[in-house]
Formats: sequence, C-alpha cells, structure tokens
Amino acid sequence: MAKLYFHYSTMNAGKSTLLLQAAHNYREMGMTPYLITAQLDDRAGAGQIGSRIGISQPAATFAPGEDLYGKIARRLEDGPVACVFIDEAQFLEKSQVWQLAQAVDDLHVPVMCYGLRVDFQGELFPGSAALLAWADEMREARTICTCGKKATMVIRQDADGRAIREGAQVQIGGNETYLSLCRKHWREAVGDREART
Repeated sequence: MAKLYFHYSTMNAGKSTLLLQAAHNYREMGMTPYLITAQLDDRAGAGQIGSRIGISQPAATFAPGEDLYGKIARRLEDGPVACVFIDEAQFLEKSQVWQLAQAVDDLHVPVMCYGLRVDFQGELFPGSAALLAWADEMREARTICTCGKKATMVIRQDADGRAIREGAQVQIGGNETYLSLCRKHWREAVGDREART
C-alpha cells in the first residue's frame, strides 16, 4: 500500500545520504526509483542530489508552482516507478504536498520526502508544515549538537560564526552557513537568555 512519508531533521543529519541509500536499495532489487530535488538548490550541481559524504545521483527538479501530480503521472507513462523520492522537501509549496498525497492515493506510488523541519528562526517551512499535517508516516533523522545532545534547531551564521537572527527564510548553504544545535544552545546562540517565571 502506497504511503506519503516525511523524513525530517536539522541540517547535517544525513537526509540526502539516507535518500540515496534507499534509492540504491530499490535499484539493487531491480526496481526503478524516481528522484526529484528542489530546482533552487544546486549546491551539488543542477539536477543533482548530493550528500556531504561525497555521493550523488542525477534527479529531476521541482520549481515553485509546478504540478507534481502531473509530473509523476507523466513519468509513470514512461514505465513503472517503485517509489518517488523528494529531496529538499521543505521547499515544497503546500499545494505541492497535497499533489504528492494525491499521487500516493490515486497513482498508487509511494512518495518519500526528505527535508528540514524548521528554519534558522525556529519556524516551520510551509512544505514541512504540510508534510507534518498530511504524511502517513514520519521519521526523524537525528544529528547531534556541539554538546552531544540531539540537535533539533539550526542557526544561520555570518562569516565570523555569529548567529544571524533575521533574513529571508530560504538561503541556500551548507556547513559554512548553518550549524545544528540543541534548543538550549540555539537559544544561547540567538541571544534568548530571558528567564521565564
């Protein structure tokens, strides 16, 4: 039975590595995966899903406003697809998440989405919020803070390593820009030291 999955975490938890490994497993069993990533994230190259550990695979891309149900339906016309994999799922629009849910229900193809849960200000991305609401199954990929605790937040840093508190929600970057932290150390980094009574 096809399902919509959301694999979420902070930066540097290995989401893309997990996606590429799962897609490899399908290929190893003689099945065809369909990989899609956000058009705006070209850090690994245009139309590439890349991992920090150095592996990558070519992928189709999605853009804002694109009909993902139609994209998947057209791909299925070319032959069977065992599973659709979406990288950088936080960049999906709410309507696109609904289209993925429709593809699961009507086209009977599983869709596995991998993405960030929250941005550098601790706010949900619209795509992530919709996936948290509508996914059939959710799985957290974990990484650690500098203190060793589970990281659940991320800061955006300037060139001197200071936390940036304002700015656009989307700014493409990697280790040079973002750092995953536990909530306590995120609060310290962004200057939230106010005592609560």
